[in-house]
Parts: sequence; C-alpha cells; structure tokens
Amino acid sequence: MTAPTIPVRVKVLDSWDEVALDLAPGTTITELKRAALAHCRIRRHEGEYMVKHLGAELFENGHTLADAGVGPNSALIVLLRRRRPSR
Repeated sequence: MTAPTIPVRVKVLDSWDEVALDLAPGTTITELKRAALAHCRIRRHEGEYMVKHLGAELFENGHTLADAGVGPNSALIVLLRRRRPSR
C-alpha cells in the first residue's frame, strides 16, 4: 500500500510555469520549493525564493504541507523574496 498523496498546483513566477505535483502531506515546504524550481529549471539559489499559499508566506523551517493546511488541489506560488526594481 502506498502512502496517500495530495495533488497541488505550484506557479513559479520566474518562468510563469504552473507545475502539478503529487506530494505526501509530510513533504516539507522546502522540498516542495526545490521540486518546483527544479521542474522549471531555475538555477538561482533556493533561498532567494519563498512559497505563498492564500496570500501568506509559508514558513519553511521544518514545516510540512499538512502543518500549513495545504489541501488537495491547492494553489501555491513560488516567487522571489525581493522584488526586482522596475524603470
């Protein structure tokens, strides 16, 4: 018997790609971010990015998807911590 997974959608703003992932509820926020950035072939350091859910930043220090209340078919966003200046 396999462990249950939950489908989530992750939008990576650097590439404007949406990644569909099936992850265990025990997956950490950091692991989710790594998987999404790797899927979009983003080469910047992962520490430069944050994950948001329902408009709020999800803290990474050991927190899991279940801890953050991420449910099936939730939409998450991975974006740069610091916004780029525009002219």
